[in-house]
Amino acid sequence: MGEGWGVRRRRAWLLAIGGGLGAFSLFVALLVVGTYVASASLLGVGGGAVALAKGAVPAAYAGLIQKAGNMCKALNPALLAAQLKQESGFNPKAQSPAKAQGIAQFIPATWATHGLDANGDGKKDVHDPEDAIPSAASYDCKLAENVKGVPGNLTDNMLAAYNAGPYAVIKYGGVPPYSETKNYVATIRRMEQSFAASTGRLSPTKQGAGAIAFAQSKLGTPYLWGGNGTPEQGGRFDCSGLTKAAYAKVGVKLPRVANDQYDTGPHPKRGELLPGDLVFFAHDLTNSRTIHHVGIYVGGGKMINAPYTGAKIRYDPIDSPDYFGATRPSAK
Repeated sequence: MGEGWGVRRRRAWLLAIGGGLGAFSLFVALLVVGTYVASASLLGVGGGAVALAKGAVPAAYAGLIQKAGNMCKALNPALLAAQLKQESGFNPKAQSPAKAQGIAQFIPATWATHGLDANGDGKKDVHDPEDAIPSAASYDCKLAENVKGVPGNLTDNMLAAYNAGPYAVIKYGGVPPYSETKNYVATIRRMEQSFAASTGRLSPTKQGAGAIAFAQSKLGTPYLWGGNGTPEQGGRFDCSGLTKAAYAKVGVKLPRVANDQYDTGPHPKRGELLPGDLVFFAHDLTNSRTIHHVGIYVGGGKMINAPYTGAKIRYDPIDSPDYFGATRPSAK
């Protein structure tokens, strides 16, 4: 959300570079159209091994996830990262009402059978990511082997088995018809692309132009911490409330807070930005969980954003000391 945007530092920085953005709105629409047309000839798909996107996971776990995520063909580091995010939000002390524990949410009986002393310290510790992350990958791969003869996508079936058990996947001939399991698989596969580093030009989304149009219609609206644009709030927004509403207008559902919105699509590099991409700013440029501000890129190095208390929704430059990266939200 917006008020934690390193307000004093960024206010001073924005004032230092000056205003002069009033006329900018006159050519944003043309810039959007031109960028989307020009991008059509530049699109491609990269190949090679999957690497984690910059700062997508806490730095302490990045090496563990990168290594463990290559344990079998049904798994990759981005998928494993998405699974750990879904299971615990990368919290090694997490415990569920069902007594699932640790960063990978093993129940005690499963941990007793499948937990590893991966760091070789003589103890299998479900709360130690050095044990739990490789154990989760190892267990995933064992489940993939168990369900390899089941129709459908092997990775989907592997994830379903992690959530509901391999017997349910075998019984139903694929992802079982449990709402929790179906949502678990769909959510992780959707987040997977967000944890993977960009390997080439990313396709623009048609929703981007619509999101910009919505945000433009709110230019000049006063900022409100926690604002979602409701009538009771006078139609005011904070930073992530604005981006959430803009993408909702074009059928893309985003989480409420900025650092969760970072996990909603692939991450274009600075030179690959297209209008409609979400751009993010963080306190720690190695950790997406420290993101504290988000805007909608419009081209030309500018974004529409709801900056902070006392300001209005406006255009601002994106190149600043705390620029973290970008996401291209997807309806998938």
